[in-house]
Amino acid sequence: MLSKISVALAATALLFAAIRLPAQQAVQPLQSMPYSPSLDLSSLDRSADPCTDFYKFSCGGWEKKNPIPADQSGWSVYAKLGNENEQFLWGILEADAKAANRDAVQQKVGDYFAACMNTSAIDALGVKPALPGLARIDALKTRPELVAAISSLHHEYEGSFFFNSGTDQDAIDSSVEIVALGAGGLGLPDRDYYLKTDDKSVKLRAQYVAYIQKLLTLGGESAEQAKFDADATLRVETALAKASLTRVDRRDPHKTYHMMTIGELSKIAPAFDWPHYFEIQGAPGVAKLNVAQPEFMKAVQTEVSTESVEALRGYLRLHFLTAAAPYLAHPLEQADFDFYSTTLRGVPAMPPRWKTCTRGVDRDLGEALGQEFVKRTFSADTKAKTQLMTEQIETAMKQEIENLDWMSPATKQEALRKLHVIRNKIGYPDQWRDYTTLEIKPDDYVGNVVRSYRFEDARQWHKLGKPVDLNEWGMTPPTVNAYFNPQMNDINFPAGVLQPPLYDTKLDDAPNYGNTGATIGHELTHAFDDEGRQFDDKGNLRDWWTPADAKGFEDRINCIRDQYAQYIVVDDIHINSKLTSGEDVADLGGTLLAYIAWKKQTAAQQLASVDGFTSDQRFFVGMAQWACENERPEVLRVRAITDPHSPGYARINGVVSNMPEFQKAFSCKAGQPMVHAPTCRVW
Repeated sequence: MLSKISVALAATALLFAAIRLPAQQAVQPLQSMPYSPSLDLSSLDRSADPCTDFYKFSCGGWEKKNPIPADQSGWSVYAKLGNENEQFLWGILEADAKAANRDAVQQKVGDYFAACMNTSAIDALGVKPALPGLARIDALKTRPELVAAISSLHHEYEGSFFFNSGTDQDAIDSSVEIVALGAGGLGLPDRDYYLKTDDKSVKLRAQYVAYIQKLLTLGGESAEQAKFDADATLRVETALAKASLTRVDRRDPHKTYHMMTIGELSKIAPAFDWPHYFEIQGAPGVAKLNVAQPEFMKAVQTEVSTESVEALRGYLRLHFLTAAAPYLAHPLEQADFDFYSTTLRGVPAMPPRWKTCTRGVDRDLGEALGQEFVKRTFSADTKAKTQLMTEQIETAMKQEIENLDWMSPATKQEALRKLHVIRNKIGYPDQWRDYTTLEIKPDDYVGNVVRSYRFEDARQWHKLGKPVDLNEWGMTPPTVNAYFNPQMNDINFPAGVLQPPLYDTKLDDAPNYGNTGATIGHELTHAFDDEGRQFDDKGNLRDWWTPADAKGFEDRINCIRDQYAQYIVVDDIHINSKLTSGEDVADLGGTLLAYIAWKKQTAAQQLASVDGFTSDQRFFVGMAQWACENERPEVLRVRAITDPHSPGYARINGVVSNMPEFQKAFSCKAGQPMVHAPTCRVW
């Protein structure tokens, strides 16, 4: 998701002689959602042996007929459906932008889209919208002025200036919203990009410095000043990276929970006037807060205290401008894309403008746009069937927990208590977010982004001192994804992910339970993965495991970690299975739960073979085909460092090789690749 930033219009003008070439759009807005089956015979590669490489057998044909589009870092079944959802939303937004008689929701989403699509007006402004913010940074002459300015920058802009602040549920008491302080301030995707010494990492850091120089010169700096600022930025960010927790450490909620008083925080980072800082954010009188990474905040203190004011100004300028660039004239937008999409992820071409604008509306007005999407795509019947499938899978989980031979009765009782109160959110929120006070204009793109950011920022800070809204969603309805929230103790399935080919009302239960059922089971299993299991039925961080049961869990998850650590992501880079183990456990557990639920659902039926596949085989092919994908090597390198999900082939082969049910269905024998020894299983 692109960063949002509030930028004020300048009184002075600095115009680019920019020409924004019209996008070559071979596609048109969709008036209805297309249909693709959840089990697609043309996606198979029948030359592959399913007992040797089940992913290739299920997805080899899909890979051949689905090359990666020029504006994508990769292409997958999920990405393809996401693209179709966006095309459908594009049609809605074009209509809402032009309609004469519109309701309030249609006015807001239509006017936002229209303003974003007006690239001639955006280009005519050049860098002008960012000039006031840059001028404010340039005016900082002393260290106290600069440190004080970070408070206002955090309030007015979403650029990542050293650290991040906001509200969050208290990990120990999930009913309470507290202030949280987190690490931030890095321009590269992860701390490892600054610290690794291999040739690719060294080259990428040089390319990052070149990007900074280019962006800052586009923002009006001299080449000499831009070079100084680029070198200073890399130096500051490297120091912050060294003090940052690894992504594996950040998966441990205990390592990111450090409640402190304002006085204790002031001892770690005395350069900041913390009571004043939080008053500016809209949270006066804060007494305690969670400091996720105290050592990182000590590094921030060192940097703002020892680096020259000129170097710190350069760092702030870069982070201000890099956050603003996607919303400014084409040269700045292109510079941002060239580094973050092309260099980092291998994407050769920018997306057509309609995609950028559709994504912007979804980002800033997601529940308004979601209303338009849901009433056209998501039936009550689909919601009811998905709800039934979810309940069946929860019943399967209950039976699995009750029958575990490695878990004591005391821990089982706690696990079942948690399972029984998990809340299922399907399709869309029960109550839509109210955007009444957010002003959206059809001729003010930057202003719309400004007001949207401030609206959301105020909404988040307004949560302090109020009960946690258990009905809130973390994804918009058109999103092709799903999630489990350990502190809310809920699983969430937006309407966007419950469309063909992921959920297919035209096909039988076997592929639907294999696909959507396994996804439901996946999210449910997250409640009991290595991270989720640390939260109780109320969503509180509490150890409800006996020591022997905790060891039994770790022994079993280590079997999965050892297995997945053997898989290659790209080149000679192996999966970091300590990073991916939560998702790997959820994939395996979710597929098993879906299989159990499907067997119960169809127990009284005579299931005939279809297209030469038994019903069990159809279940597993349906399960595998959600993961069909092609990925660019550049983005695979990023994912190997940053993504807690394993590559698609490992997510399928790793699961089925641990399932005797699959091996029986395809008559796989011991010693074949899809028969893992020993069999790994947690749930």
